[in-house]
Amino acid sequence: MFGQQPPLRVIAIGAHPDDCDIKFGGTAIKMMRMGYAVKFLSVTNGDAGHQTMGGAALAVRRKAEARESARRLGITEYEVLDNHDGELMPDLNVRRQIIRRIRQWRADIVLSPRPNDYHPDHRYTGVLVQDSAYMVGVPNICADTPPLRKNPIFLYYEDRFQRPSPFRADVTVPIEDVWEQKLSALDAHVSQFYEWLPWIDGKPEPPKDPAERKKMLAAQRFRQMEAFELCEYGSRPGLDELRRMFPH
Repeated sequence: MFGQQPPLRVIAIGAHPDDCDIKFGGTAIKMMRMGYAVKFLSVTNGDAGHQTMGGAALAVRRKAEARESARRLGITEYEVLDNHDGELMPDLNVRRQIIRRIRQWRADIVLSPRPNDYHPDHRYTGVLVQDSAYMVGVPNICADTPPLRKNPIFLYYEDRFQRPSPFRADVTVPIEDVWEQKLSALDAHVSQFYEWLPWIDGKPEPPKDPAERKKMLAAQRFRQMEAFELCEYGSRPGLDELRRMFPH
């Protein structure tokens, strides 16, 4: 740790029960090693992300995969909310869910997608977190959950989208040293990486052998670095201060 700063509390928010793992898994591992408390939150239950399964059965399966991924990552908590995949809207009900989770976690740092993305669930998760950024400190909003006395730092995950503005990497974290552990966590999401994503992308069916399909997963073009952009909402630390909070 640096200085006398207490361990930070971090909540990574994604639309589906593998989004945080993809965008933040390596950094989460390194933060846990620094003594931080890290929570992953999926805003939907993932009940539409499969070519043959769906509904409650798929939601149960994906929640179990998220739980196993959390075990492999070593993170503190992985919560999956019961909102339908593919139907997420940035409404008041879901905003309240987000506000309560950020408060309950007593978050110092909140991460989410940017609100421009190919998937509406990703976009609306970004909007929902933006809409919560000020409200987490307003006592009369969600009055059943104590407000935060200090507004968290809000950051975005990296993406490739250029409009209306390209992603800006304010913080970068090399993850080569924890890549195998992150890969193991991604491997826990069997329904996604070995069934749904190859099918929807029109790729060959992966091998049935777990070791062989994990090799196939490792051969995909995942980056050996994770990057984050500081949101203009929430607390605004200087970039040097922000970078000190993140592992190197």
